[in-house]
Amino acid sequence: MIMSRIEAPSSEDTAATGDLVDLLLSGLPAEAVLTDPDVTASYANDMASFCPAGAPAVVVLPRTTEQVQHVMRTATALRVPVVPQGARTGLSGAANASDGCIVLSLTKMDRILEINPVDRIAVCEPGVVNAALSRAVGEHGLYYPPDPSSWEMCTIGGNIGTASGGLCCVKYGVTAEYVLGLDVVLADGRLMSTGRRTAKGVAGYDLTRLFVGSEGSLGIVVRAVLGLRPKPPEQLVLAAEFASAAAACDAVCRIMEGGHVPSLLELMDRTTVKAVNDMAQMGLPESTEALLLAAFDTTAPAADLAAVGALCEAAGATQVVPADDVTESELLLQARRLSLTALEAVKGVTMIDDVCVPRSRLAEMLEGVDRIAGKHQLTIGVVAHAGDGNTHPTVCFDPADADESRRARESFDEIMALGLDLGGTITGEHGVGVLKKEWLAREIGPVGMEMQRAVKQAFDPLNILNPGKLF
Repeated sequence: MIMSRIEAPSSEDTAATGDLVDLLLSGLPAEAVLTDPDVTASYANDMASFCPAGAPAVVVLPRTTEQVQHVMRTATALRVPVVPQGARTGLSGAANASDGCIVLSLTKMDRILEINPVDRIAVCEPGVVNAALSRAVGEHGLYYPPDPSSWEMCTIGGNIGTASGGLCCVKYGVTAEYVLGLDVVLADGRLMSTGRRTAKGVAGYDLTRLFVGSEGSLGIVVRAVLGLRPKPPEQLVLAAEFASAAAACDAVCRIMEGGHVPSLLELMDRTTVKAVNDMAQMGLPESTEALLLAAFDTTAPAADLAAVGALCEAAGATQVVPADDVTESELLLQARRLSLTALEAVKGVTMIDDVCVPRSRLAEMLEGVDRIAGKHQLTIGVVAHAGDGNTHPTVCFDPADADESRRARESFDEIMALGLDLGGTITGEHGVGVLKKEWLAREIGPVGMEMQRAVKQAFDPLNILNPGKLF
């Protein structure tokens, strides 16, 4: 990692670490309070590169809402910053510690409290792992769609904090669309409930949505009411190879314009295809400039794949391979699942961008990234949730090479600028954190920043909740 430090807010009222720990222990069991510097250092940062991180004073692992309230009351009394964390699989530095902070790790609050097939909801704590929830509701014939790539590790609380997405967003949408209600511990320790558990509800401002994507800067989520769907049939997958990225993007536009609703529509550029071939000997043709993967979980997926395959051929696909069954579908998806691991193997470290553009500008985005890679003499592979325009340009670099690291950071910024120029956004699912603070201001403008800060001030007047993030 390449990082400096996040400095904690200075205050004459900040107590010594010993006083802080004593007060925390007055309402927490000893095993929930970690002070060994070698241990606390392991909680300093998430998985993002180029993001500053500090040294926490203490790490707390509560198991109950009351314990979280005690932590926040203590933090408010002593004016100590609190950094909420889940599994720390994030890619924006949103979970990075600041010097002298309390790291509030919510991974021990991992109970699924309710699964209701009639109301189609699940109620759970923030430390529940996404995959564990998905499997649990699946046993009831239900489906929790949000599926980040880290779904086997990431937590529901972290998903809510960053408003994360995944491969199925093209059909099912992102985390925000499934969070119906929340219990939130505020900065001063008060407990607030938002939202509902009913199918509909429009009472007052939508505070639930306000917390989704707030990166722990407004309150600590301790319970979530999540909407579920009936479990769909197993999906079938089609792979289409193209001689240019532009042709693959044209196929994406044809598919979406044609009214098709794939459960997955993913794109890999030539750099990513080559990296996967080099690592896993997948046998993909060296002439492949772009690989498009489409899937349907409808009652007649073979017919949907045939229709989409024809559109791919019309757009110039050199080969179209539809799967006959679920097993073959999984084989076709293997290349996509290996993408980030393969790109990491190119140089050892990657910096993953998260720029979302209108689908109609997707080809321009890929062409622009290719130009930026050439300009900076870098390997930059692009994988994209093509169906919703969310691209992940992945910059491969050697952190021991200062000049290459500089060029990596410059290329990252140029890619974000390109996304905004194309009418897009700096983040589709990873969040702002530390990595994109300056770019948030560019995207939403001075009036937008003023209102965002006003909201922050209303919920956290002492600025102790995840300070230094977002803005």
